[in-house]
Amino acid sequence: MNKKLVGSVIAIVAVIALVTVFIVTRPDDSETPTSTANSSDSSTDATSNDNSPRNNDVPATETNTVDIEDFAFAPVSIKVKKGETVTWTNKDSSPHTVTGTDGAKMDSGTLDQGKTYSFTFDEAGTFTYKCDFHPSMTGTVVVE
Repeated sequence: MNKKLVGSVIAIVAVIALVTVFIVTRPDDSETPTSTANSSDSSTDATSNDNSPRNNDVPATETNTVDIEDFAFAPVSIKVKKGETVTWTNKDSSPHTVTGTDGAKMDSGTLDQGKTYSFTFDEAGTFTYKCDFHPSMTGTVVVE
């Protein structure tokens, strides 16, 4: 067989394998969470210097930063005090959003890699959010 033909076949097989891996490992965007949330109108831009690793399965914590990494919010749930600000940082190469669900007023718009979004919670309650591009990505802020 011609060497060019063999090289072309190998390249095509490699591309098919990569596409297959991407499709299989891609998050399911078909699920849309439902929940109840309320929020305040205050939001500000800020940057987070907290680069500590987080586990997506960690229960509520008292940090005020959320990393967007590996198509997930980390931590998934956080607790803050009324009047405190939460800052999300997109550490993925893909764009994401922080969008409040069921009436929560969080709306980051598109966050490209390295961008941050901050929101101040002026009311107590439980506030849920998702990524508009990847609705299976969800998180919760509990405000005490």
